[in-house]
Amino acid sequence: MSPDGDDDNDGRSPGQAWRSLARADAKAFEPGDRLLLRGGGRFPGSLKLGEDEAGRADKPVVVGSYGGGRATIVADNTPGISVHNTAGVEIRELAIVGGNGTYAAHGGVHVYSDRPDGKRLRHVSVADVEVSGFQIGIQIGSASRTTGFHEVRIRDSVLRNNKDIGLLAYGPPTHEEAPTGYAHEDVVVSGVQAHHNAGDPDADDRHTGNGIVFGSVRGGRIQDSSAHDNGARASTEAGEGPIGIWSYDSTGLLMEHNRSYRNHTGSRVDGAGFGLDSNVSDSTVQYNLAFGNDGPGFHAYTSKKNDAHNGNVFRFNISSNDARKWPEKGAIHVHGNAMHGLQMYNNTVVVTDTVRPGPAVRLTAEGQNMTFRNNTLVTDGPLLIVADKAFRTGQALWQGNVYYSTAGRGIVQWGGKTYSGLAEWRSATGQEMTDGRRTGFEADPCFRGGKAPVVNKASDAALLVPVCDALADKGLDLHSLFGIDAGRQDYFGEALGRTVPVGAALTETGGASRADGRAS
Repeated sequence: MSPDGDDDNDGRSPGQAWRSLARADAKAFEPGDRLLLRGGGRFPGSLKLGEDEAGRADKPVVVGSYGGGRATIVADNTPGISVHNTAGVEIRELAIVGGNGTYAAHGGVHVYSDRPDGKRLRHVSVADVEVSGFQIGIQIGSASRTTGFHEVRIRDSVLRNNKDIGLLAYGPPTHEEAPTGYAHEDVVVSGVQAHHNAGDPDADDRHTGNGIVFGSVRGGRIQDSSAHDNGARASTEAGEGPIGIWSYDSTGLLMEHNRSYRNHTGSRVDGAGFGLDSNVSDSTVQYNLAFGNDGPGFHAYTSKKNDAHNGNVFRFNISSNDARKWPEKGAIHVHGNAMHGLQMYNNTVVVTDTVRPGPAVRLTAEGQNMTFRNNTLVTDGPLLIVADKAFRTGQALWQGNVYYSTAGRGIVQWGGKTYSGLAEWRSATGQEMTDGRRTGFEADPCFRGGKAPVVNKASDAALLVPVCDALADKGLDLHSLFGIDAGRQDYFGEALGRTVPVGAALTETGGASRADGRAS
C-alpha cells in the first residue's frame, strides 16, 4: 500500500500498490499473505482480520511496513488493527495512532477470541510498533478460559499516551472462585516500554493508568521491559489503583530484568512498581528495579479467600525510595486475605523520609508460610518493618535479614508493639532464629552510594552494591537449609557460586564497578 497508490491496482508490488486501508480490509487474507504499507506514509482507517482469514502459525499473515521507516495507521473511532477469532498473524514495524473516539473506547491492536469450540488459537506476534492515543495500546482478550491464544509474542514496542493501559492480556473474571483454567498460554513480552498512560480521572469503578498487565495467563514472561510515568490522571475516587507491571488470575509467570518507576495513583491505593495480585500462583518476580513510585516498589496482594495466591517468589529485586505518595504502605507491601507460601528473599530496599515516615516492609496479609530471608532493609529513620499483628512464625517467618536505620531508632513494629532492636524482637517473638541459632543482624550494609542512597535513574542501582565486608558471605544458604534454589546470579548478573549474599547484590571485590544498573 502507498498514499500514491490506486485501489484499482492488484496490490502485488510497490508499483501496483493499493491506496487505502478500506481496500485492504475488503480482501480476505490467506495464510502466507503480506500486507505492507509504505514507510513514512499515513493511512487513515483500520484493518480487521476475521475468523476466515490467516489462521496458520507456520504461514502467518504479515502486516507491516516496507521501504524504510514505519508506516502510520490513523484510526478514528475504531481499533487500529483488530484480530478476531483467528491467529497466525504478525504485526510489525508500524505506528498506530488513535484519533477521535479511540482514546475513550478502543484498542490500538485488539486481539480477541470468543470462539465456541473451546480451542486456543496459536501464534500472534507484535513487534517494533508504537501505539498511542487509544484506551488500551495492545490487548489480548478472550471470552472464556479455554478459547484464548497460545504462543503470543510482543516485543520491542512503545505503548505511550494511552488512557487505561499500555498492554493487557485478559480473560473472564473469576470473582471469588479460584481459577479453573486460563485463557492464554505461553505469552512473552520483551523489550516493551509502557509509559505516560495517564489513566481516566472519571473512572471511579476500575483501575486505570497501568503499564503492563497479565490476566488469565498460564506460563508467561515479562522481561527486559519498562513501565514509567503511568497513572498521573487516575481517578481520586477509584477503589483500585494502577500499577506499573502486574498480574492477576494467572499462574507460572516470570517477571525479570524489568524497570518500573515514577508510576502514580490518584487514590489511596496501589501506584506500585510491580505486583502479584489476586489468584496468582507459582510465579517469580526477579532481577527487577523499582524506584520513585507513588506506591510500593513491590506488592503481593489478594482480595480472595480461596487460597489461590500460593507459591510466589520475589527475589534479587531492588526498591529505592518507593511509596512516595503513600509511605505508610511500605516499599514492599504484603497484604490481603489468604496468602500461602510467599517467599521474599535477597531483595534490597532503601527508603528515605522525604514525604512522611514509612517502613521498608509493611505486612498486613493473612496467610501461612510466608518467609522473608536474606533481605537488606534500610531506612534513614522510619521503622524497618510494620506488621499489623503479631504474626506467628508459622504465618510469617524472618531469617537472615540485615536491618539498618541510619537514625538508630526502633526497627520493628510487631502487632502494635515497637522493638528497639533485633535482639529484643527475637527474644519476644522467636523471629530471626534458624535451627536454634540466632540469625539476622543490624549493620550498615556499606553501600557504594552511602548510608541510604537514592536511585533516580537505572544506572544508579550500582549505588546499592555493598563495597566492604559487612555483608560478605553473611547470607543463609537457602538450598542447604530450606531446599530453595536461589538461582545462579545476583541482580547485576554476577555469578553466585558458593557465596550467598544478603540483599540483591554480591559484595564488590577488587574495585570492579557495576555501573550498568540493570540485571544482565
